[in-house]
Amino acid sequence: MSLFVKKFGGTSLATLDHIKRVAEKIIKARDQGDDVVVVVSAMGHETDRLATLAKEIGANDSNLHREVDVLLSTGEQVTTALLTMTLIKMGCQAKSYTGGQVSITTNTVHTKARILDINVDKLQADIAKGTIAVVAGFQGVDENQNITTIGRGGSDTTAAALASVLGADECQIYTDVEGVFTTDPRVVEGARCLSRNTFEEMLELASLGSRVLHSRAVEIASKYKVPIRVLSTFSDAEGTLITNEDNETMEKPIISGIAFTRDEAKLTVLGVPDIPGVAAQILGPVSDANVEVDMIVQNVAADKSTDFTFTVRREDYDAAMKILNKVANDVGAREVSGDNKIAKLSLVGVGMRSHAGVASKMFQVLFDESINIQMISTSEIKISVVVAEKYIELAVRALHSAFDLDKD
Repeated sequence: MSLFVKKFGGTSLATLDHIKRVAEKIIKARDQGDDVVVVVSAMGHETDRLATLAKEIGANDSNLHREVDVLLSTGEQVTTALLTMTLIKMGCQAKSYTGGQVSITTNTVHTKARILDINVDKLQADIAKGTIAVVAGFQGVDENQNITTIGRGGSDTTAAALASVLGADECQIYTDVEGVFTTDPRVVEGARCLSRNTFEEMLELASLGSRVLHSRAVEIASKYKVPIRVLSTFSDAEGTLITNEDNETMEKPIISGIAFTRDEAKLTVLGVPDIPGVAAQILGPVSDANVEVDMIVQNVAADKSTDFTFTVRREDYDAAMKILNKVANDVGAREVSGDNKIAKLSLVGVGMRSHAGVASKMFQVLFDESINIQMISTSEIKISVVVAEKYIELAVRALHSAFDLDKD
């Protein structure tokens, strides 16, 4: 018997009719002789609704984060119960589990907890009896049995972690799209669904703005060598298999995909003295405020002063700007400037390792479209640039065409 962990997202569970469709897919897999463990998200937009209620109460205060987790975790518990009841009504032996009942143990960083351990004894006993276990994603408990949540997109992480511990043959992530595309098909009409992708490429794409799969799920699956398949709840397409790099493929595509995100803001501290430790003086207070920094560029002028630029999520722009205005005096900076109308665009592909000229071609394409590059960041399989937000879709379409991503 093969064991599959199947995770269904909020759009797949948005209505009772959708839940019935999901139940039918699960039963079909079970009838084929496969063991199935199911992980579910909250019904479509339910987590957003709960988060809005918490925000209206003023739950941004850290002393309320424990209660925010209690609130947010209820969304997944609703779908867990509804799907389990549907499966039972359709003649299946099924049982629902909260994160705590599975013994998904996390640290105590409320709203952003990380999984420390999972005890799957109860699940394995149910699987042995032929029971379909339906598990609430996105949640766990800390060592004191406080409910915790593991961040947005956390149901993907729950599924990958369970698949790893259970030794599943595949972790299957069901969404409202047919797999991982070369870029967002809403922006580029000719975007293709990839049949296969590597963990390395998918990790870059997920962390750089491709929202089809959460990066923490890819990290876990890669570490424990559990293949992930991204596929649609609403079609029978085979989806995209994400696994280790196929070393037998002689010629890999140079670029496998283009990721982009509009959720970016840029801040610059101008005229900073070029002395040891100044970067820590600038970024330390930003980090202490739990603001995540992404791209960083430091330029040293002829007069030995430095312009220090970095990007953050747009939602953190105001908080970061407030911190920098205080820090500027401490480090002797001339001024602080910012721009919250930027976007980040990234080319990703393992083929970059063996092909020269990718960066120069990218820059020429953007130049031909009169798009100015504000920041650049590279790795072995990725090139990221920051551009004005108003040009992002033009840039994506031009690069998708230039690198022939619309062709098989």
